[in-house]
Amino acid sequence: MNINQLSFDERGLIPAIVQDQQSKQVLTLAYMNEESLTKTIESEETWFYSRSRQELWHKGATSGNTQKVTEIRFDCDQDALVVLVDPQGPACHKGDYSCFSDTLWAKQGASSDGARNDNRFAIIEELEQVIATREAERPEGAYTTYLFEEGVDKILKKVGEEASEVIIAAKNRDKEELTWESADLLYHWLVLLREQSLSLDDVLNRLADRHAGKKG
Repeated sequence: MNINQLSFDERGLIPAIVQDQQSKQVLTLAYMNEESLTKTIESEETWFYSRSRQELWHKGATSGNTQKVTEIRFDCDQDALVVLVDPQGPACHKGDYSCFSDTLWAKQGASSDGARNDNRFAIIEELEQVIATREAERPEGAYTTYLFEEGVDKILKKVGEEASEVIIAAKNRDKEELTWESADLLYHWLVLLREQSLSLDDVLNRLADRHAGKKG
């Protein structure tokens, strides 16, 4: 597959949905022409075509909030793209992590991000997105902001501390304490994955591969 096989519209444009490759949150919808798509592939950072200004623009050229491209997918009709990125800051010009931060409608029983409350792992998905938002927006006073600003050594220290607390709680047969410490460990582990640009999906896929291998 090459660029020439894509179906650009009559203006020479194709919609590009930009998605965080770790949290899977949709960050923005923009448009590309053949030149901006080529620049995106060559630079491994997102370039778009502004329909209002009728010119190319490099995401983050002014703000510094660039988007490191990890993969570009196309749909079955070859007339739309999904661009998976590692965002280096907020995607929205308002300073928000995602341009899609407001809800028009949500089914009753769903959380604000659309995850069903009856999904036992919905909180993991929500927490992953919150951590991604904190990394991008860095709100003052937030503990997650503090961890990212302190860097990997601080995060690793917290992971080690919480892992030790889990061991102690389990050794003491204290289920209440084990519950609390397990939650703390899980949170700091998710922060570590974010800092390392490692998707939770990659970890889950590795588990699935191992499980499939045992079955074989």
